[in-house]
Amino acid sequence: MNLKRVVVTGLGALTPIGNNIQEFWNGLINGVSGAAPITHFDASNFKTQFACEVKNFNVEEFIDRKEARKMDRYAQYALVSTMEAMADANFDLEKLDLDRAGVIWGSGIGGLQTFQDEVTNFNEGNGTPKFNPFFIPKMIADIAGGHISMKYGFRGPNFTTVSACASSTNAIIDAFNYIRLGQADVIITGGSEAAVTIAGMGGFNAMHALSTRNDDPKTASRPMDKDRDGFVLGEGSGTLILEEYEHAVARGAKIYCEIGGGGMSADAHHITAPHPEGLGAKNVMINCLRDAGLQPSDVDGINLHGTSTPLGDIAETKAIKQVFGEHAYNLNINSTKSMTGHLLGATGAVEAISCILSIKHGIVPPTINHFTDDENIDNKLNLTFNVAQKRDMKVVMSNTFGFGGHNACVLVKKLDI
Repeated sequence: MNLKRVVVTGLGALTPIGNNIQEFWNGLINGVSGAAPITHFDASNFKTQFACEVKNFNVEEFIDRKEARKMDRYAQYALVSTMEAMADANFDLEKLDLDRAGVIWGSGIGGLQTFQDEVTNFNEGNGTPKFNPFFIPKMIADIAGGHISMKYGFRGPNFTTVSACASSTNAIIDAFNYIRLGQADVIITGGSEAAVTIAGMGGFNAMHALSTRNDDPKTASRPMDKDRDGFVLGEGSGTLILEEYEHAVARGAKIYCEIGGGGMSADAHHITAPHPEGLGAKNVMINCLRDAGLQPSDVDGINLHGTSTPLGDIAETKAIKQVFGEHAYNLNINSTKSMTGHLLGATGAVEAISCILSIKHGIVPPTINHFTDDENIDNKLNLTFNVAQKRDMKVVMSNTFGFGGHNACVLVKKLDI
């Protein structure tokens, strides 16, 4: 079977370090931390009182107030980043076959704020079950994709992938597969999350997953650093427009890069902890390379899952050395979570975008907040600490690993290599 080629023709981002692609990229290459005291609610009694929130965002600048009130924040974020990506892709919707245009979205949690608010309101009432009629359609994890399809009239494949922190990487891989199998011409894909809520922070604190560096939030996300003490919760959205290559060429589209391949695996080990030897992480990278038809030596860089957790960072670097051997020392390896925090289900999309922009600009964003080497991590690896590095990036991988042992990896490459 002749598989179609799949390219990226539009990008959009709404992140803790920038509310559009240009701001996001400037934040990345300048090593900007998005961590700050929480403003969404009073966190003074929480173990962790900071997060990587989206800043200076007024939804009514993008979406009609009445419509916005029908959406949870995670869906608002999804629609806004998609509006940027669609403008970037510059489609003539009157000429696009909308039956062959779809939306495949990712979110690990969906409308957590909506769920929290409705249950809280019920508990504070007199026991009479009075719920907002928009409770369910605001809360469900698939509704962001529904809003996107309704805005643009896309009638092709439409569903949402839920695999915790791997959700939007799985969405990208599914979108890639639908197009290369000839089942769609264009798919809007990506992911969004808005879990900086009382329930979100309380839940992650209870499982001891978050950094508690309240005295210095901006340096709290420390991937690969000896003194890392957990991840920093983030929020936001990233959108990629995937398009069949010939379709893109025929309409004269701007092409950022090609999707080379995708891989998936399971740790089958623990509900939250990674396999200590990185078994699932090793397998997912091998599967991704195999799918792309590339050798380890073809890869220039890897955007780590790199959450800043004690166990996860060690396991991932072990896996990289197993997969890449001596070539591991030739790679530029980085963790953009050091700046954005961990966007949960949105992280795969946002980090894939950072890889694409690395290819476009020939710059690798840094892993910031590195102060002390960890003797359990091979620091002969080029972990791109603290300062961005110039490099001609042709092939870049992005790793995302979710609670439950869900692993996903996507590979992007320059066109025609």
